[in-house]
Formats: sequence, C-alpha cells, structure tokens
Amino acid sequence: MDAEKNSGRNWRISFLKWAVTIGTALFVLAFPVPNGITPQSWRLLAIFAATIIGSIVRPIAGGAVVLLGVTAIALTNTLPVKEALAGYADPVVWLVLAAFMLSRGMIKTGLGRRIAFIFIRLLGKRSLGLGYSLIITDFLLAALIPSTGARAGGIVFPISKSISEAYDSRPGETAQKLGAFLMVVLYQCNVLSCATFLTGQASNPLIAGFAQNVTGIELTYSKWLLGAIVPSLVSLIVVPFLIYRLFPPEIKETPAASEMATEELKKMGGMSRGEWMMLAVFVLIAFLWMTTKWLHSIDYSVVAMVGIVALLFSRVLNWDDVVSEHAAWDVFIWYGGLVQMAAALSKTGITDLFAKFSANFTTGMKWSLALGVLLLIYFYVHYGFASITAHSTAMYTPFLIVVIASGAPPFLALLSLAYASNLSACLTHYGTTSAPIYFGAGYVKQRTWWLIGLIVSIPLLVIWTLLGFVWWKLLGWI
Repeated sequence: MDAEKNSGRNWRISFLKWAVTIGTALFVLAFPVPNGITPQSWRLLAIFAATIIGSIVRPIAGGAVVLLGVTAIALTNTLPVKEALAGYADPVVWLVLAAFMLSRGMIKTGLGRRIAFIFIRLLGKRSLGLGYSLIITDFLLAALIPSTGARAGGIVFPISKSISEAYDSRPGETAQKLGAFLMVVLYQCNVLSCATFLTGQASNPLIAGFAQNVTGIELTYSKWLLGAIVPSLVSLIVVPFLIYRLFPPEIKETPAASEMATEELKKMGGMSRGEWMMLAVFVLIAFLWMTTKWLHSIDYSVVAMVGIVALLFSRVLNWDDVVSEHAAWDVFIWYGGLVQMAAALSKTGITDLFAKFSANFTTGMKWSLALGVLLLIYFYVHYGFASITAHSTAMYTPFLIVVIASGAPPFLALLSLAYASNLSACLTHYGTTSAPIYFGAGYVKQRTWWLIGLIVSIPLLVIWTLLGFVWWKLLGWI
C-alpha cells in the first residue's frame, strides 16, 4: 500500500516537473516576436529557457534534459543539425571531459590519498591543522580535477570521516567532537577551491565561454588563477578560523590523526610507478596550462588529451577506465549542448535587446552602485539553484550584460560574476556537487549549515570585492 502511494506521489511530482519544463517553452512562445528578431531565434530562446528550467527541476537527469533540448533544436529546424551538434566539437568540452579522466587516474593510483596523508602527518596534530591539511589537499587537486564529487567523495571526505570516527565522533550526540567541524570547514573551503581555478569545478570553462561571447575577453587558465589567487588565499586563512571560532570542535588536539596518517603512509609504502607517472602528468599539465600563450600556443584541451594519452600509454589508465567514467560522459553531454545553445543565442540579437531593456533599471545609478546591487542579487539568488552550472547558465550572461550596460568596466564585471558564481555555493547544503556529500554524512543540521553559510558569505563578499578589486587594479586589468 505504501509502495502504491509513493508511486502515485512520484508520478505526480514527475508530471509537475514536466509541466513546468514544457510550460516554460510555451510561455516564451506565447509572446509576440520582437522587431528585429527572427522566429527561429525566438524559438531557440524558448527551447533554451525550457532546458535551463528542466535542468533545475529535473524531470529526468540533467544531461538527458540538455540532450532533449539539442534534439528539439534540430527537429524543429531552429538550427541546422550540424550547428545544433557543434558544441560537442568545442575544445573546451573536450578539456572538461579529459580533466575528469585525469581525476580517475588520481584516485586509481592512490596519489590523492597519499598527498592528503602527507599533509595530515605534517599539520594534523590539532583539529584546525587537520582541517587545513585536507583543505590544502583539495586546493592542490583543484588545479587539475574539475570534479568536486571526485575530490570530495573519492579522496577528502572518506579520510575526514575515518578520522572523525577514530575520535568517536559520529552523527548525533558526538558530532560536535570533531566531525561536524570538519564537514563544514571542508565544504566551505571546497567552494573556495572551485573559485580559484578554471578547473575548480566543471562549469567554470562554461562561464569563461559566456564571458567571451559577451565581451570578447578570454579568461585563460592562468588569468583566472592570477585574478583569484590573492582573495582566495586570504579567504582560506579567514574562513577556517571564523568557523573554528563560531563552530568549534570539542576536541582541539588530534595527535592520533597524525599517527594514523603515518601508519597509512607506511602501509602504502614507497610511491608506485603509477603514482610517479600520475604526478609527472599532473605537474606537466598544470605547467602547460599556466604557460599557454606565454611559452607555447598548445590549446588547453590538447594539453589535457596529451595527459590522458600518456596515462593510457603507460597503462596507469586502461580503456575500460575511460569508458566507465560515467560522470565525465554525463558532463560531456550537457556541457556540449549548453555551450552551443548559449553561443547560438548570443548571435541572435536577443541578448542585445535584453541589454537595452535592462539598462532602464540602472539608469541614474553610478556603475559601482549598480554593480554592487546586481552582484548581491546574483550571489544570494543561488538559494534557488541546486548547482553552480544551473545558476551560471541561467543568469551569468543576462547579469553580465546589465552590469556592463550600467557602465562598469567589462573585465571587472565578468570577473566579479565569474567568482561569485562559485562562492555563492557556500550558502546551502545543495549549492554544488560536494555539498550533499559533506552534509549527507549527518553531522550537521540543515539550519546550522545554512546559518554558517550565510555568515561565511559576508566576509567572502567583502574579501573578493574590496581586496579583489584592488588586486585587479594592481594587475592593470581595470
């Protein structure tokens, strides 16, 4: 009987989600086509809007929603089929796919765990130092691994949970001993890792693409990192100390964690051939990405693919590893579809129309005030999104257009919104992929998680705007 009730309830929810998704397209199509816009362009907007809403409410998996949108575009002849599928030939899409494969090598060889245990052995004698050791691990891995799920779920989270349980800290009455502090601080700093690197999370290259479509400015790996590094490092110092003061663990000394790391490293023995190879590939790719257009002109995607070929050639990875990396292929499907939809939409004139209309809302405002107001709205509206991808795909381009229309320097506008897209994930327990992993451990109540996220958001905004703006000014970017 309960199974029948649940089945009926699930069917009704699914029906409602489909109604919202399809209704979005019909709602857009119900409006008259503006002057200067072709019917095909307006139809593209309707399908794009429905795809974004579908990616948020998820009547089916996000990748399947995007594939449905791409199919609708080709089927209705909104775009020729070659153009509808052109996103899957975009080098950035292949960059993200290859980077996910590299994360597989990091986990398979055990190099990620080794890096974590080395830092724990060095810094893990106190609970704050223990937190920092895992934060540094995540930060370093973010230089190459765009999958927050792989970094958190495959490397950092299992170690943090094991150490918490070693100190008899489990969900419930003993959560405050150590586990609750670690789960919160690791997630909040995971968000900072996401913001620091172009590879920090999967949709950052997508955001960079949106920025280039609107402004013509290319956010390279090195430029993204250089712009983020100062506010990021300051935030990585401030946020753990703030959480330690507001939400302190009962256990302050953790010598057993350092001892546990030493024992684990002994069990692992010396670095294996696979680990050495993975480390060499890691260093090579990071170096080549940071020196693109400075020492060489090799495209980012080609660099990543060279890394994959090297791991396959050395048998660190095999072909089964590549084809079974489901998360990578899922990202490839939705990423390629959204890239092309957004690029095609930017050529229709609809974004220019939106800019002219939106400029009325900031008329009379100084651009600095307009930027501040719009940035706050953009940041806190993330309460309504379950992923950075959905948030940035739906809102980055419109907000960037409005901010620039207010008179703000384009580079300042695109950087502010790009970093805010990531930082806003601090707010909730569903803000990005790693959030359900840390929150789902059960150490922290939702109300507490949200309160900490709200408190942390304030210094983050202050650091990344005031200090960030000064830093970008010193770099001569604004």
